[in-house]
Amino acid sequence: MELFNKSGVLISAVLLLVGGLIACQAQEDAIPSSTVIEAAAMQIGPAGQPAAERRLQEWADQGSPVAQRELALRYLSNPDKRHEAMQLFERAASAGDAQAAVGLVGMAHEASAASPGGNAGTALNASRVIKEAATANYIAH
Repeated sequence: MELFNKSGVLISAVLLLVGGLIACQAQEDAIPSSTVIEAAAMQIGPAGQPAAERRLQEWADQGSPVAQRELALRYLSNPDKRHEAMQLFERAASAGDAQAAVGLVGMAHEASAASPGGNAGTALNASRVIKEAATANYIAH
């Protein structure tokens, strides 16, 4: 009988340990707070840091508006990634990120200033996303 009790305690301890490890793994996959995301974005800097940028991309792919905005801000300096930056700003602004909406307006103004006839489609799209962001912020608060 005593052997059974010791085995039961050992098995219980192992099961608790496995459960704890699973919980830790689940926390690692979760999207961190906006402060953590912004700190990671600051680590990228002008020289770039591939690991931090990859992590930012993962969080953006998981749906974090803050990560989408921060990644879009990084992409603005790369002419090859400006279209992707606009898409990230749109996604973040649609999710209610006001700073992303400001970035989107800036990009829309740049696009309309660059083309002689203006780019009405971009301006209208930016306007629509800003209205959605404002509505999302209003509903959330």
